[in-house]
This record gives sequence, C-alpha cells and structure tokens, in this order.
Amino acid sequence: MKEITPETLAPPFARYAHGVEIPAGWRILQTSGQLGKARDGQIPEGAEAQAEICFCNIRTILAAGGMGPADVAHINAYVTDRTHMQGYMRARDTFLAEVGRLPSSTLLIVSGFTLPEFKVEVEVMAAAPP
Repeated sequence: MKEITPETLAPPFARYAHGVEIPAGWRILQTSGQLGKARDGQIPEGAEAQAEICFCNIRTILAAGGMGPADVAHINAYVTDRTHMQGYMRARDTFLAEVGRLPSSTLLIVSGFTLPEFKVEVEVMAAAPP
C-alpha cells in the first residue's frame, strides 16, 4: 500500500495519512465496529480503556485474517463527546506505534451507541497481498 499525503494540503490533524492506495488484486478485510466491551462482559468507564479494547479486538480479527496493524488502510472511529478524542487517539497511536505507513482515518462525534456506557467504537479496513 502507498500512503498519500500531498504536500500541497495542510498536514493531517494527527497521525494519519490523507489517503492510502491499495494495489489491485489485494485481499481486503473490513471489520465490524468494535465496542469497548471486554470478553468477560466488563465495560470500562474511560474512553481510552474502551478504545484499547476496541483495538485489541481489531488486532485479533486481523490476525484471524492473516493480517496485522501494518495492513490497516483506513480507520473509522466514533466517540460520543469531544472529551473522549484524546483518550481514543492515545489508544490508536499505541496500536499504530510500530507501523511505518500510516492509514487514512476518520473520527466522528456521535450521539451514542447501543448502550449508554459505550463511549468509543472503531472499525478498520485492511489489505494484504494475495
């Protein structure tokens, strides 16, 4: 994949690329939105802890498809308040810490999720050679 961040645009707001080009013929894996609910059913109070669970789940899904964080082409994330953005971004940056090419990214503030306890939801699209 190729990171596309033209120098003629303002730099990205955080650690992401303006675009990512996926070569023809590559396998695509799209996750469902992952919420901050641990396997034991616990839902942490904080947005960062919830985002960490989201990215842990995503890492597991990617591994099941023979992929990892370096294969992520795009991240869609949703938080229920601006105050949750920094915690989400810390968890995202930890997930991407060892990745050389950054994915593109979208972060939206939404009114809520299926349960009021949820503060963060994250989904990714990943791609890898056949």
